[in-house]
Amino acid sequence: MPTIECDAERARERLLDAGVEVAEGNTDHERWRASRGDATAVAYDGKVVIQGANPQDIEAILREEGGRAHVYFDGASRGNPGPAAVGWAIVTSDGIVAEGGERIGETTNNRAEYEALVRALEMAADYGFDEVDVRGDSELIVKQVTGQWDTNDPGLRERRVKARELLDRFETWSLEHVPREINERADDLANEALDGE
Repeated sequence: MPTIECDAERARERLLDAGVEVAEGNTDHERWRASRGDATAVAYDGKVVIQGANPQDIEAILREEGGRAHVYFDGASRGNPGPAAVGWAIVTSDGIVAEGGERIGETTNNRAEYEALVRALEMAADYGFDEVDVRGDSELIVKQVTGQWDTNDPGLRERRVKARELLDRFETWSLEHVPREINERADDLANEALDGE
């Protein structure tokens, strides 16, 4: 059960800025309560105590400094187009901060890859990171977003613009193509979502 020594009001503002709903405390000693994913934060004077199965769902938002993260993304489509899903993981020197996977309906593999990149960047921004090193195993997506390759597909061009807008929110960023084995966790999460796990 992590305890973060901090100003409870400032912590509340950080959670609200990240889109987390904050409610009144349950006792006279509790300043407020907030839940996100599998974590609940309870604020007292000078500290916030985080409970739940995945305290990192809130802990990363409450860090005083933005910091640097490695962000992994992967999209998968069976049938191209066909049922599709995304997977992403955010990793720091402390380990996995957050990860997720979900179905996104039916689409092509390239569109699923773009959607995975966008979801991963949105989560990294929500967690307040200032710097991101983004990694994916789709050479096409990496080269299109970095401007090395162009695309004639209007749907992919639109997604490329969205990805660049998200990247430009960070103080510094890098985007690199990596082999599938380095991107294994994001790949697993996308496939687990497709399999309904």
